[in-house]
Amino acid sequence: MEERKKVDGILEGWIWKMAAALKSQHKQINVIIADWLTFAHQHYPIAVQNTRYIGQEIADFLEWLEKSIQFSRSNAHLIGYSLGAHVSGFAGSYISGTNKIGRITGLDPAGPLFEGMSPTDRLSPDDANFVDAIHTFTKQHMGLSVGIKQPVAHFDFYPNGGTFQPGCHIMHVYNHIAQYGITGITQTVKCAHERSVHLFIDSLLHNDKQSTAYWCNDINTFNKGMCLSCRKNRCNTLGYNIREERLPKSRQLFLKTRAHMPFKVYHYQFKIHFINEIEGKQIDPTFTISLTGTKEDAKNLPITLVEGINGNKTYSFLITLDTDIGELIMIKFKWEGTAVWENIWDTVQTIIPWTKGTRRPGLIVKTIRVKAGETQQKMTFCSQSIDNVHLHPAQQKTFVRCEDRFRRQNRK
Repeated sequence: MEERKKVDGILEGWIWKMAAALKSQHKQINVIIADWLTFAHQHYPIAVQNTRYIGQEIADFLEWLEKSIQFSRSNAHLIGYSLGAHVSGFAGSYISGTNKIGRITGLDPAGPLFEGMSPTDRLSPDDANFVDAIHTFTKQHMGLSVGIKQPVAHFDFYPNGGTFQPGCHIMHVYNHIAQYGITGITQTVKCAHERSVHLFIDSLLHNDKQSTAYWCNDINTFNKGMCLSCRKNRCNTLGYNIREERLPKSRQLFLKTRAHMPFKVYHYQFKIHFINEIEGKQIDPTFTISLTGTKEDAKNLPITLVEGINGNKTYSFLITLDTDIGELIMIKFKWEGTAVWENIWDTVQTIIPWTKGTRRPGLIVKTIRVKAGETQQKMTFCSQSIDNVHLHPAQQKTFVRCEDRFRRQNRK
């Protein structure tokens, strides 16, 4: 039973941390914890059935508070983790009258026996004036996803894609087994599932490090940096300080986080236009990028291109920084080539000879365009050496801020 207690997250240490964090945010706040330990510690299908019963009890309790001390249900904020998220949903749907509970936050709402169910059989946007959810472990585990994958709120957040979380990767399972024995496997599942809770606590404890998330169709598009817009409610703040807006359709937001608190990272989209001068040959190079900001520098960040470089094309990708470097003022872009690449060039030269003094073909990189998600600032960087825009293996080029000629033309 003790191990079950660890996994279910009922009356664990995080509950008291959450209560303390909520109380630190507001002087005028009452934190009430629903202890449904007996009903939760059943076989899972029975516990699922019990979520309705506990939801009804909480609805009755809120109605009693309204009658006895005139506490308005619109001031109530229910926060539920895993099965508790659906308990909160049922409380919201069972409360009598036309007025709704103020807000429900679902922290990685449970998946099994809820995924694919109708809105009345799970947490849904109809259950409160405003509903938000944080999905952190929707990955399949032993045939089941622990957390629900489908949207269940007005704003559904998917940190790191919502499948697993930094520091909870399967590679860490061995450390967990060393520490906890065979239940370490369970600890790994728990790590990602419970991350939703710690992200929420983080939003309460670090007012100066609020995480921004961005509306996107899927994590692959997000990983290319193509969704860092805040226009028309396209971004929002993760956690307690979310901007509460009821939208006609659920909005799925993505963000990256660090492996530990404070979880905030800074998101950047980099768009680089490459011209591959070697005709008919795809290049799959590795690049690193070093950034100089007004506050700090970030060095040797690896860039992964999903596809090789062909012909004349613009590539977009996401880079995240753990620290605020301030305004970006200079970029150093390096092709991490080796002698292997030099051999390739020699082979190419044998096939397509060029005379002495003729420049050998490589990659042309003229401009790098950057968008900072957190500030929404757009910048263009041009090669510092206008005469030499060619990049070869093991070479590094410096790019400095310049006026974007495309934007200049648009302004005319």
